[in-house]
Amino acid sequence: MALKDIKLKIKSVDRTRKVTKAMESVSAVKMRKSQLRALSGRPYAAAALSILERMSVSLESIKHPLTTVRTVKNAAVVVVTSDKGLCGVLNAAVIKEAERAIASLELPRDAISIYAFGRKGAEYFDRRGYTIEGKFENVSDDVSVADLALVANAIATAFVERRYDRVLVAYTNFRSTFEQNAVSHAVLPLSLESIAPVVSGIAPEKGKFAVVEKSKGPSFYTVEPSPESVVDRLIPRLVSILFYHALLESKASEHSARMVAMKNASDKSRDLSKSLTRTFNKARQAMITREVSEIVGGIEAMASA
Repeated sequence: MALKDIKLKIKSVDRTRKVTKAMESVSAVKMRKSQLRALSGRPYAAAALSILERMSVSLESIKHPLTTVRTVKNAAVVVVTSDKGLCGVLNAAVIKEAERAIASLELPRDAISIYAFGRKGAEYFDRRGYTIEGKFENVSDDVSVADLALVANAIATAFVERRYDRVLVAYTNFRSTFEQNAVSHAVLPLSLESIAPVVSGIAPEKGKFAVVEKSKGPSFYTVEPSPESVVDRLIPRLVSILFYHALLESKASEHSARMVAMKNASDKSRDLSKSLTRTFNKARQAMITREVSEIVGGIEAMASA
């Protein structure tokens, strides 16, 4: 390789490193905000489980439509991925987990409806012939429960109308900056069994959020104006919370994974730049040595002539 080519390649690698360092810095800022939102929202999810446990006796007597278990003939899967790449294997892991969950349903492809948060998941399942019922891109990091109410209500209404017999969600659970796990679980029909795995996996191993306190309460409530009216407001709210929790976890995981990926890219580009610089110096030294040898040889030839 010519010296000019090596020099151009070094400059190209250095420019790439500047870009990856900038992306790493941006992701680090977003990561801290998203992590705080996700971790701060975990007691909210734990409280939702506690409320459902307290209302379990009432639910058994009321039989709310969103808790009805039916034979699964049609299902919806909510897949939460990112809009952009450059975040390692994050999206691939979520998509693989979603495919595993779909396979466990043992339904034909036309009986599965996809609600995709993020462009990557939407494009993947659209290319494979799945029905995309909802596609939501460029979702803000500052999304709130109210922002998801329309989507959650639409899915809940479809479940009540028996268009879906099972609703699953696949997303990335944030464990730490360097560890994110792709998970999936059932959202509808709503039950203690569907929420318990969510809450059991939300506590990080270290830090002030490592312990999620679980409040104690009576096994039965006396409510006003009636248990039916309270449950009608409570159950849809719990469904929204589950989707909200999945979105927060995915956002924190996305920015963490992208920051780590960009840091690795910056480190690799720095190592490559050093290697190319050594190659350049060796090639230049060899060229100088060759030119000196030619000059010395010429001088000796002239002296002996």
